[in-house]
Amino acid sequence: MFAYICRLAREKNKRDYKYYYKRVIINMKIGIMQPYLFPYLGYFSLIKYTDKWIVFDMVQYIRHGWINRNRVLKPGGGWQYIIVPLEKHHRNTLIKDIKISKNINWRKQILGKLTYYKRIAPYYDKIIELVQDVLSLNTESIVTLNIYSLKKVCEYLDISFNYEVFSEMNLDIGSIQEPGDWALEISKVLRAKEYVNPPGAMDIFDKQKFRRAGVGLKFLKVELGEYNQKRGEFEPGLSIIDVMMFNGPEVISKFLDNYSIF
Repeated sequence: MFAYICRLAREKNKRDYKYYYKRVIINMKIGIMQPYLFPYLGYFSLIKYTDKWIVFDMVQYIRHGWINRNRVLKPGGGWQYIIVPLEKHHRNTLIKDIKISKNINWRKQILGKLTYYKRIAPYYDKIIELVQDVLSLNTESIVTLNIYSLKKVCEYLDISFNYEVFSEMNLDIGSIQEPGDWALEISKVLRAKEYVNPPGAMDIFDKQKFRRAGVGLKFLKVELGEYNQKRGEFEPGLSIIDVMMFNGPEVISKFLDNYSIF
């Protein structure tokens, strides 16, 4: 596995491989998250902070989460969902096996909801082009669609997105006794120095297990400050689409770096 990671590093074609080796291999920080649809700002702050990203698609799909929907502004006030409809599936279906519905013109519906931004958002033309690119991807997999959305947003924001899909990695993972063990066992196999997670799920992690394994456990909390949404009441925590509609990449970069680590 170590040789495999070294090969990935060499493929980056960095001018200073020794620096990259020390930064990403010896001191590697990893993040592990389910693939969300155009997630909120904090998701990208975590991507930017970490050296390697694992798209975690080997757990059960949960309805009413963020895999196939997110929130944007609604005309008249408040927010509304943009949704990618899914094919019917068993309740125990893993995220990797979830398929996009073929029976609904959902692309048109999403783009229609985003037309609200046309008259108020200074970056509408650029961002609607990005969204159209993502939605035009020919795939039946919600995981593939969401990864592509992450890639395109990271490209736009000039964020390195060094990712792998967990279901495709064939890692020899140790025994999983509780939910927090997934992050620990993946970190151990990849020889990560530090695992970083949003603070919302702190309780599922056993700090003593991480300490005994020699893996640092950190939590990143991004400060979701307000920006001008060209309306009265600010709606926090919306999709990254909303942030990009009203702010350029340089401003968003500052938002991404406004976090605390503990």
